[in-house]
Amino acid sequence: MNGDEKANVEKAALFIFLNKTCFNGLFRVNKNGLFNVPMGAYKKPLICDKENLLALNKLLQGVKILCGDYRNCMEFIDENTFVYIDPPYRPINITSSFTAYSEKAFDDSEQIALGKFVDQIHEKGAKIVVSNSDPKNADQNDDFFERLYSKYKIERVYAKRMINCDGENRGNISELLISNHCAITL
Repeated sequence: MNGDEKANVEKAALFIFLNKTCFNGLFRVNKNGLFNVPMGAYKKPLICDKENLLALNKLLQGVKILCGDYRNCMEFIDENTFVYIDPPYRPINITSSFTAYSEKAFDDSEQIALGKFVDQIHEKGAKIVVSNSDPKNADQNDDFFERLYSKYKIERVYAKRMINCDGENRGNISELLISNHCAITL
């Protein structure tokens, strides 16, 4: 986004259009930073949900939204901050190995860097929830997240996966919710 409000409104409208018409509302870019999601197979997609947009507009009054690397938000985080982190999920098998929603892949080294960031904002007193894949779906011996987030509460919850090229393989799968402040109840 730039300082040109008219251009920003047009970009937001185009983003909403893409989100409502591309495959399962997925957003990702290729290595060149260009949007690369195929179109969806919708007959009559609801592009503009006016009531929802107006309600969101009301809720977001006075809210500042920043777009950038998560590490750039450190200065805004203190003991009064709730931080929800939803990174690209760690692949649980070879068929789910896509980790590049941006030009840079989010591999295990990035997961570890994120874990260090979580430690830093935990020290600042922030309340934190991190979601991620549960590697135990594929390998009961994979303790990657148990080691990375050993000082936090880790809960397994079931979530319905909506993104899969084979509609038959969409369904409930265990995911992780990692928290520093409370048990998560859904």
